[in-house]
Amino acid sequence: MSVIATITTSLDGYVTGPDDGPEQGLGRGGERLHYWVMGGPWTYETEHDPTQQTGADKDYLDSLVATLGAGICGRGMYEAAGRWGGTNPFGGTLFVLTHRTEDAPDPETGFVFVDGFEEALERAREAAGDGDVVVGGGADTIRQALAAGVVDRLGLSTAPVVLGGGTRLFDGFTDDIDLRIAQVWTGEWATHVLYDVVR
Repeated sequence: MSVIATITTSLDGYVTGPDDGPEQGLGRGGERLHYWVMGGPWTYETEHDPTQQTGADKDYLDSLVATLGAGICGRGMYEAAGRWGGTNPFGGTLFVLTHRTEDAPDPETGFVFVDGFEEALERAREAAGDGDVVVGGGADTIRQALAAGVVDRLGLSTAPVVLGGGTRLFDGFTDDIDLRIAQVWTGEWATHVLYDVVR
């Protein structure tokens, strides 16, 4: 079992555009980060389907999902994704980090709210069995996982866009971590690099 942290960034290191939030999703222009997920350009106002990846983008995502046992994400990502329509689209339970657990959905939806990264990781490892635990966004959740020293692999998808503002992936992060490139996928809408964390 491995812990794999994955997120998409712009060339200038942002994981959202400016003014992101529950009502703004990925912020102004931030949807361009996830063109690779939707198989091309999309907006919040148009129909979009997060199962339309093609080519290298699909190969990268398929490689992550193939071993997925459980996941962890932050409340911001959960809300920005529109709560995935109320049903977890991934293969294992998704543990959502939040200090507001009182409005948790029914666990039958595949979402479990937890208050703290340590508890989320413990529960995700248990739920994953022999599968991997995938830690998704947002930036703070990725930073917590890296700072805890539990990440075995880091997957960074870099979209060919400069956002100029928003939420930076490594804002305030001061740990020194060595990485080794394990695999690279180059798609039309992003370059995906999977790194091994060197210990």
